[in-house]
Amino acid sequence: MNVDIETYSDVDITKAGAYAYAKSPVFEILLIAYKMDDAPVRVIDLTAMNLGYGNHTDTRLLARIQKAALQEHYPDFWEALVSPQYQKAAYNANFERTCLTAYFETPMPPKQWRCTAIHAAALGLPASLGAVGEALGLPMDQQKDKAGKSLIQYFCKPCKPTKANGGRLRNLPCHAPEKWAQFIEYNRQDVVTEYAVGEKLAIYPLPDEEWQLWELDQQMNDTGIRLDMPFVEKILAYDEIYREKLLKEAREITGLENPNSLLQLKQWFLKTYGVEVESLTKDTIAEIEKTLRALQGGYDIAPALRMLGIRKELGKTSTKKYAAMKQAVCGDGRLRGILQFYGANRTGRWAGRIVQVHNLPQNKIPDIDLARELVATGDFETVQMLFEGLPFVFSQLIRTAFIPSPGCRFCVADFSAIEARVIAWLAKEEWRLEVFRTHGKIYEASAAQMFHVPIESIKKGSKLRQHGKVAELALGYGGAFGAIKAMDKGGSIPDEEIPLLVANWRRASPNICRFWRDTEAAAKLAIRERRTVRLKNGIAFFYNNRILFIRLPSGRKLAYFDARIEETAKGESITYAGVEQKTKRWGRLETWGGKLVENIVQATARDCLAVTLRRVAEAGYQTVMHVHDEVVVDVPKEDTGALQVITGLMGEEIPWAPGLPLRGDGYETDFYKKD
Repeated sequence: MNVDIETYSDVDITKAGAYAYAKSPVFEILLIAYKMDDAPVRVIDLTAMNLGYGNHTDTRLLARIQKAALQEHYPDFWEALVSPQYQKAAYNANFERTCLTAYFETPMPPKQWRCTAIHAAALGLPASLGAVGEALGLPMDQQKDKAGKSLIQYFCKPCKPTKANGGRLRNLPCHAPEKWAQFIEYNRQDVVTEYAVGEKLAIYPLPDEEWQLWELDQQMNDTGIRLDMPFVEKILAYDEIYREKLLKEAREITGLENPNSLLQLKQWFLKTYGVEVESLTKDTIAEIEKTLRALQGGYDIAPALRMLGIRKELGKTSTKKYAAMKQAVCGDGRLRGILQFYGANRTGRWAGRIVQVHNLPQNKIPDIDLARELVATGDFETVQMLFEGLPFVFSQLIRTAFIPSPGCRFCVADFSAIEARVIAWLAKEEWRLEVFRTHGKIYEASAAQMFHVPIESIKKGSKLRQHGKVAELALGYGGAFGAIKAMDKGGSIPDEEIPLLVANWRRASPNICRFWRDTEAAAKLAIRERRTVRLKNGIAFFYNNRILFIRLPSGRKLAYFDARIEETAKGESITYAGVEQKTKRWGRLETWGGKLVENIVQATARDCLAVTLRRVAEAGYQTVMHVHDEVVVDVPKEDTGALQVITGLMGEEIPWAPGLPLRGDGYETDFYKKD
C-alpha cells in the first residue's frame, strides 16, 4: 500500500525535523492519500471528520475522533495501515511513520514500511519526488503536481494575520474551497507519482540486508539521543548577553549607532585611519591588521585592533548548533532524526541533519571537563579568566551537549584508520596490510617506505612523520600537488618538495596506483561493451539501462545514473547524472579512476560500519548516534565490560571481507567528546 499525507504544524520542519514537527500541540493530519494493490488512489479528507471540532482547539481529541471514524468508515485502509501483514510504502517514509505514530498514538514499526526515496537514492537519483519523476522520464500524467508548493504554504503553515483575512492565524478548507479541492488532487497525484516511481525502481531491488539496516536506522532515529538542555539554555542565554556587551563596547569605540553594519564600519576605518576596507572576513581582517600596524607611528591603532577583534567574535557562529538543538529537541529532552540513511547517494553513507553532527568542532581545550562544568554552573566569569574567547569555548563544548540516558554512560568507539585499511585490502598492498596486522603506525611506515629509512628513526612530531601523514591523507585517491596543499594546512611542506613527495608515495604504493587505473578501465569497458567486467579484488562493473553499477565486496551496488563516455576538456571521460556540489542542481558530473576508488573505499567502509551497527544491536546495546566511522552507544553504568565488547565487535573479521584487518578503539564518557 502506498501512502502520502498532508499535515499542519506551527513548527518549521526544515529547521526542527519531523519528530519535533509532529510533536507540536497543534499538529494535525489533514489528508491521507493511499493506493492498495491495483485499486485507484483514494484520498481521505480528515478535516471532513471534525464533527464540530472545526476550531481545532483540542487536536488530541480531534485525532481520537478521526481515528475512530477511519476505523468505522475506512476499515480496509486502517487494517492495512496497522497490520504487519501489509507492506506500506511512502516517499520519505520516516515522515509518514513519524506523523501517523504521533497523531493517532499508534506505532508504525519500520519493519512494515519501505521508503521509495531511499530506493531512489541507492540508484543515484535526486532527492525530491518531482526531480526523480523527471529523471526517470515519467509521462506527464504521472509527474508530481508542481502547484503543491503554494498550496502547502497556504494550508500547512500558520498564516500572517491581516485585515483581509480577519486576523486569523491559519487557513482552513472553508477559507478557500477551490484551493482545498486542488490540494486534495495534489495529494492524490503524489501517490500516483510515488507508485509510478516505485514500479520503475522495482527492477533494481535493494538487498534485504539494506532494508534491515534501514529499519535499524529508523529505530535509532526514533530513540534519539539525550540533550543536556539546561546546559544548552545557559549558553544561548549568556551568548545574547555577551554579544550585547561586545556591541556596547563597539559603539563606545567607534561612536557608530550600528557597529555591526559593514558600510558604517568601512566609513569609520576610512575616516579615522585612512584605511580602505573592502570586506571584513577572517582572511581580510588579518590583512587589515597588518595595514594598521604599518601606520602605528602616527595613529593610536589600539581601538581599531580591538574593533577588528570584536568583529571576529561577533562573526563566529559558535551557538548556531545550540539554537538548532533547542528548535528540534522533543518534549522528553531527546533529539531525533539527526541522521539521514543513504544521505550520500554516491556511497550510501549517512548524512547529518538538523545539528549536522558530521562537522562538529574537534576538542582542542586541554581541560574540557572543567570548561563544561563551569558553563553548566553558569560561572562564565571564570570561563573567561581561564580560557581564551567565549565563542571558541562555546564551539568546543558543542559535542558535550549530547549526554547519555539516565543511569547510562556513553561508550564511544571507532574504526582505526578505516579508509587506509580498506584501500590497502582492496588494492592488495601487502606491506600496508602487514602494518595494520601489527603495530598500525601507518604514517611512520609510509614515510619509511617513501624515504627508505628505518621506521624506528621516525618519531612523533618529526618532519618525516608529518610528510608521511600528509601524504597518506592526501594521495590515496589519486591526488597530487593540489591535494597536498589542501591537506597541509600548516604549510609545513615547501612547494618545491611536493612533486618528489607525490612521486615517492606513488612509488611506495604501486598496487594502489594500479587500482585507480584498473577501476577506470573497467568502468569504461562496462559502459562501452554493456558487459560485466570483474577486478581481482571481488569488485565488478556492469551497465544496465543507462546505469553503471559497481558491485562491492559486500554485495551492495553503487549506481551512476545515465553514465556515458564523453569527450571533455580532459579528454575521454566518464560522466553521469547527479547533483552538482556547488549549485545543488541535477546536472552532468565527471569522474575518473581515483574518484571511483574513493567512492568504492568509502562505501566499503560504510558497509563495515553497517556490520558493526548490526552486531552492537544483536549484543543488546542501543546505538544512539554514529558519526563517520564512530558509534556512540548508551550503556547502563553497571555494565562494566561493554566497551571491551563493542571494540571487540569492531575488530572481528567480516564474512565478506576475509583478511581485512580491522581494529576498534574507544573510551567511556559521561558526555560526548573527542577523546
